[in-house]
Amino acid sequence: MSKAVKYAERAVTIAAQGAWFVYEKLNSINPNPSFTPKWSDKPLLKSYEKEKPPLGWPRATDSLCPKCVPEIRQQILDGKLPHEILLNEKVGEIKAQIIERDGKILMVKDCPKHGHFEDLMSIDTDFFRHLEEVFPGRDIRAHNDEELHNHGTSTVTHGRGAVLTIDLTNRCNMMCDPCFMDANQVGFVHELTWEEIKKMLDDAASIKPRRQMSVQFSGGEPTLSPYFLDAVAYARKVGYNSVQAATNGIEFAKSKELCRAAAEAGLRYAYLQFDGIGNAANSHRKVGNLFDVKLQAIQNLHEAGVDIVPVTTIINGINNEQVGRIIQFALDNPKTISFISFQPVSFTGRDEAITDERRLAQRYTLSHMAHDVKNQTGLGEPARDWFPISFMSTFSDFGDLVHGPNADWGQLSCGCHPNCGIGMALMIDKETKEAVPVTAFLNADRLAKDVAKINDASRGKLMSGLGIALALLRNYDPRKSPTHFRIVDMLKKFDKCFGVTNHDYGSVTGERTMDDINKRRADRWNFLFIAGMWFQDLFNYDFRRTEQCIIPYATQEGEISFCAYNTGIGWRNIIEKMHMTATLTKWYEEHGRHEIFAGGKNVGMNDAQHELVLNEEHVHAAANDTFEKLGIAKNSREEKIRAREEKMKQDAENARMAALYREHVLGEKPVEGSVSIESIQPATPADAPEAETEEPVMGDETSLERA
Repeated sequence: MSKAVKYAERAVTIAAQGAWFVYEKLNSINPNPSFTPKWSDKPLLKSYEKEKPPLGWPRATDSLCPKCVPEIRQQILDGKLPHEILLNEKVGEIKAQIIERDGKILMVKDCPKHGHFEDLMSIDTDFFRHLEEVFPGRDIRAHNDEELHNHGTSTVTHGRGAVLTIDLTNRCNMMCDPCFMDANQVGFVHELTWEEIKKMLDDAASIKPRRQMSVQFSGGEPTLSPYFLDAVAYARKVGYNSVQAATNGIEFAKSKELCRAAAEAGLRYAYLQFDGIGNAANSHRKVGNLFDVKLQAIQNLHEAGVDIVPVTTIINGINNEQVGRIIQFALDNPKTISFISFQPVSFTGRDEAITDERRLAQRYTLSHMAHDVKNQTGLGEPARDWFPISFMSTFSDFGDLVHGPNADWGQLSCGCHPNCGIGMALMIDKETKEAVPVTAFLNADRLAKDVAKINDASRGKLMSGLGIALALLRNYDPRKSPTHFRIVDMLKKFDKCFGVTNHDYGSVTGERTMDDINKRRADRWNFLFIAGMWFQDLFNYDFRRTEQCIIPYATQEGEISFCAYNTGIGWRNIIEKMHMTATLTKWYEEHGRHEIFAGGKNVGMNDAQHELVLNEEHVHAAANDTFEKLGIAKNSREEKIRAREEKMKQDAENARMAALYREHVLGEKPVEGSVSIESIQPATPADAPEAETEEPVMGDETSLERA
């Protein structure tokens, strides 16, 4: 695009500045009251009516003791305490303080029984402050939810959430560390029946505000469930536009037919486990050709019409150097990847009993992530280009307004706590691959304030649409946008997302076709959203975050906050045991053993051809060896091995000292034929790669049930 066009667009934005001044004055006169939509029994909230939790620092909050909770949970699992205690008492709860120390944000807390705990929240106070200052507030209070939201202090109280997660099975075809659910390790199978799946989806649509959500089928590995495809189709039938699978991709890499069947059933996204570029970067997952599996899964799914979201658990010292490489992978493949999700590690599941040494070494926060993106790619300023995910709720409110009171569903709204998740958007030219942070050429902070004023006036669709156009134009700087990006492209992008003009960009409903998918993909511009979602663990748990969770789990005992289910009180362990499908022995007798890829085993694939662009230097880079150099355990398995070795050494030393005491103090003579003191040596370290050193795997002879 010529400079003349950019200058002309600059003139348009200056004119829009003056027009906005007039519009704002007129629009502020006698604002309309908020209407109550069909999907809520409460009216839409004005921006100034939204509640906010205590923010800033120092501040007090309610947290959990990392030692008390596992002890009490185990008593419930053992039948020594009823699970109802979690509904009526503040089990394991303690007060916590969020403070600043040495330029960092920390959570500190004390348990009268187990002492002092502290953990890192942020390495950048300006970044942390920015996220909390631009937080727009909580969504409408949840209602008509008494039966599904009843979990004591872990109850979700605000909004509807953005991702409804349903674990179809706890069976998995991998043996990962870390793992939220400790898959393949609990000694029994928990797998939903078809009636349970339907009930969860039907019940979900009864909660108000009834917003669109992305229904995510998870596990375990959801593709192992016999009802996977039926569940996808039924979620679409209920009315949810976005259905996704949280998957390791193995089954999709093995079968193009499964990819096509999933797409036809209505699968829109594959939330694909993706830990880095190259097999070395994925080696901690213990599958020999895992990166090749990921590439084939991406190829097969994209061909079938399913969009891919690479999701990466980031662990300091394990794969934090992969942040920039994964983003570069997306930049190199803009026609295929339009969303990336990074998840700083949460120490739960297999890692709940982590040592302090490893926890402090591996802790990775959202602030680490923002700085790693800047340092490894040169993209994004932490306190300018990153915003809390909930920042987008102001724009969702606009969508609710223009779609009117008769819409069947509210807009998807990410109303989580500002400490939970962050995002940065890049505008990428699919043809030239030029990429620029959206907030480098669009004043997002001021735009959100402008949109809030439009929402608060509660005008009709035409007046509100005019306001949003002026707001976009006045906050746009064409001099800083991608070379070929035009004003009309920006307006179309917004319209494509919120449907102000009803233009046909390709349907996203349950009736969408491959033609609709191709029409949406034909857009020259890729709005690449880079998200960071930091799930809590017992060391940094904050109940103010749980209250407004946007990723509820649908279970046989109602809907529960992601963190309360997986990491806090640990409802997962309790509910899965309450509703256990079968013991392993019984399951194996009736269904046989499913294949598990672990211990370096390769996945066999019929096809290994893809069209993805790869950076060969990244592909062939060696694995991160930070902890080998520091002598720190990398995972829970290594910690257990080291603890066993240390115990053997201590036992040997105790035996040696006891023998010396008997001989030299008590005067006992060594018994003939007994083992001499000199021969007592520590056991050989158990770090050889023999199969028997692996942790028990469901489906193997060393399963917990046989142990």
